[in-house]
Parts: sequence; structure tokens; C-alpha cells
Amino acid sequence: MTEDNAMPAAPRRRGVLLMLVLGTIAFAILIALGTWQVQRLHWKDALVAQIAERTQAEPLPLAEMEVKYRATGDVDYWPVRLTGTFDHAGERHFFATWEGQSGFYIYTPLKLDDGRYVLVNRGFVPYELKDAAKRPTGQIEGNVTVTGLARNPLDAKPGSLLPDNDTAKNIFYWKDRDAMAKTAGLPADAVVLPFFVDADKTPNPGGLPVGGVTMVEMPNNHLQYAATWYGLAAALLGVMGFWLLRRPEPK
Repeated sequence: MTEDNAMPAAPRRRGVLLMLVLGTIAFAILIALGTWQVQRLHWKDALVAQIAERTQAEPLPLAEMEVKYRATGDVDYWPVRLTGTFDHAGERHFFATWEGQSGFYIYTPLKLDDGRYVLVNRGFVPYELKDAAKRPTGQIEGNVTVTGLARNPLDAKPGSLLPDNDTAKNIFYWKDRDAMAKTAGLPADAVVLPFFVDADKTPNPGGLPVGGVTMVEMPNNHLQYAATWYGLAAALLGVMGFWLLRRPEPK
């Protein structure tokens, strides 16, 4: 007789009960994770469809975009067209990668004809060209017309893992519109529109900044994630069933 078979029936039953409880909890967690990924899949599908619909629309005049923002608070990815003069001295630099290269997105205040400002993401420059003096040909003077996508502001830092913005060095790790506007050297009474604009791919003189950097193709792996969690739940169920069937009966 083995030591296992010699174990009294009561402790064995308690051990089996404990395993069943733990297995049930683990199974419920795996099913919940799979269901959550299914919900995320539906959300992402709706978001992708919305982005596709909006980006294919004709650009709206800035005045109409403002009306839309006041009505809904959401202008993300709607095409817009606006005219003004860049205040290059107020460039704000957002740390980013573009096509595998580290650098910055250049957010520049665009002064409108009525004296208000919009922060325009003109596009990407490599890390070593952060200093505007190294890319003078791209600093457009005079009136310009910008076509691009409106982008909603962020209410707060997206996650605790992101570093805090280093305004002293003009390096932003998340798009804090208020901090960008406040540190851009604009007049004290300047009115800055509440949303950003990402410029399109229209080439800038000298090739920099590289416009059209808005990510409109969203990764959508939630179906694979859901299948993984559900698969693990099924595997756990199989293992538990096999263990119960092959478990030796106490003597």
C-alpha cells in the first residue's frame, strides 16, 4: 500500500475539495478574461469603423469643427482645414518614434486671423534635429493653409508608467495641451483652441517635419487574446476532469 492510498478519507476529501475550489476560481477568472477581450473586440471594431468613416470625410472649415466640438466634445479624426501663421518660437516637442526612428513630433502654435491659436502637430523630426535651428528650411513664414485631422485633448496622463513631461527641456511624453500652450511663450491673454490638429502628408520645405504621422490603423488582436483565455479555461477543465477520473480511491 502506498503512502497516498494510506491517507485517511477525511483529509483526502478536504484536499479534493480545495483543488475543486481553486480550479473553479481559476476557471472563472480565465472565462472572465476571455469575455473581457470579446467586449474589447467589439469596442475596437466600432472604433476602427468610426475612424475609417471620419478620415474619409471632406475637410471641414475650422469654424464648423469648433461647433462640432462644442456640441459633442469629440472631434477625433475629423478632417479640418485652417489658415494662419506659425509661431515657430513656440514649438513644443513630443517624444515619439516614426517608422522605427526616435525623435519628436513638432507641435507649433498656429496663429489664426482672429488672433486665437491652435496647436498643430506638423509632424516628425529625428532626435538629433530637435533644435529648430538645424532645420531652418522647414520653418515656414507667412500665411499657410493646413489640412489635417482634429484630435481630442487628453484629460490626464494616460498611464502611471509614462514619465512626467519635462517642460524645462521642452520634452513632452504625453499631450498635455494646457502645459504645451502655457510654455509656448504665447501672449498672456492668448486664447488656444481646446483641440489639436495633426497636419497631413503635404511636404514641408526641406522635407521636415514629416507630416501625416497620425496613427489611423489600430492594432486589433483581441480575438486572439480571447481565444487564448478561453483555450486555457478549456485546458484547465480538461486537466481537472482527468485528475478527478484518475484519482485513486481511498482504501
